[in-house]
Amino acid sequence: MSCRGCCNKITELSENVHVCGIFPSQALSSTMGNRSSKSDGGEEPVKTTLFEREPSGITYRIPALLYLRHSHTFLAFAEKRSSRSDHDAKVLVMRRGLLKEDGSIQWSSSQELLTACLPDHRTMNPCPVYEKHSKTLFLFFICVWRNVTEGRQIITGKNKTRLCCVSSTDDGQTWSQATDLTESVIGEAALKWATFGVGPGHGIQLENGRLIIPAYAYYVPYRCCSYPIPFTVYPRALSLYSEDFGQTWHIGKMLQRKSCECEMAEIIDHEGRSHLYCNARHSGGHRCEALSENSGVYFDKPHMAPELVEQPKGCQGSVIGFPAPEFVPNDDAESKACGTSLLSPDTQTWLLFMHPTNKSCRRDMGVYLNRSPLHSSGWDRPRIIHTGPSGYSDLAYNVDKDQFSCLMECGRESELEQIAFTSFSLNDVMQTGSKKDKKMR
Repeated sequence: MSCRGCCNKITELSENVHVCGIFPSQALSSTMGNRSSKSDGGEEPVKTTLFEREPSGITYRIPALLYLRHSHTFLAFAEKRSSRSDHDAKVLVMRRGLLKEDGSIQWSSSQELLTACLPDHRTMNPCPVYEKHSKTLFLFFICVWRNVTEGRQIITGKNKTRLCCVSSTDDGQTWSQATDLTESVIGEAALKWATFGVGPGHGIQLENGRLIIPAYAYYVPYRCCSYPIPFTVYPRALSLYSEDFGQTWHIGKMLQRKSCECEMAEIIDHEGRSHLYCNARHSGGHRCEALSENSGVYFDKPHMAPELVEQPKGCQGSVIGFPAPEFVPNDDAESKACGTSLLSPDTQTWLLFMHPTNKSCRRDMGVYLNRSPLHSSGWDRPRIIHTGPSGYSDLAYNVDKDQFSCLMECGRESELEQIAFTSFSLNDVMQTGSKKDKKMR
């Protein structure tokens, strides 16, 4: 919801859109977003437009992506808006992508999620998570009263936002009616919140089975005559979590530092211990990071990440954890450091982070790799996957093909022109890092 700035529309793509690989020589390029170009790390991966701004002004924003391993299916979510403005958000939309054996993806047409709503509210911030034990897909979102803006809620200190969820037991083909969880999950804590949001982006399930939904709230520390004291209300990230496979949910404690829209990833160290990593939007020039040693109940010592650039007003970003490879092919920088490309020395997990890399505005979407995610300065230089206007994004990982996919807001003149899908490998990211390391020596 915060300072989002732009929109996207649905392209009237055919019922079946195929992505036949990763890089331009392997894939089809037919729409505006599907052009490849050179960056300082090589060719950019081919993009497939899933949602595109329409001439009428309808815009699609705020992507969320989930890959369902058991059914080889991507679920791509977004907000459908009547204009680029946050207060003109209307309904969530979704497209299903079936991953075929040849690596192509067959995309369905766009579908409006009509049960994901409350009367007289607008639906925002899609945040899906899959619970593997009950085989249930949960889609969290917020519903905001009519056209009340986030800014008005912050000034007045009067929350007009509801926490909601729908679920599916058939991989998103059908959805339940919406459940309003505000009272049961947030309860009286909402009296101290001017407003709040989930994600946006994906949630995760930890190895111990706990479900995690990233969230943030604008905390009101002081009031005078029921109104917040000006310039004292700021956002802080937190988690929503469930220990019973999604039957009941709880809120964790807020980060003790200014932090906004966030995503989270589980890091497993070499002793098998779990650490929950939080990467949050911040307006101070760099991203905010924090670790939780109790699966999201509380995050310790939040700090700024010096390698992760943040624009002046900030932008949402996406993070994902994945198993560290035993061997890293074609990575000269890593082999020089380790002799042979061995497993990461301190964790079984590496992290990938996606965010615009330009310091002054939302441009040049990049992917950062962290091979030592328990250290505060472990991020490599980014691989640029879209040169030009870029905005919100979400990452997914296919462990069977060892391949990453993402949804991102991007375009030629504005990041609100489209939401595009693309895929790339770990080796693509690491080769870029090696080339840059060689140039720097």
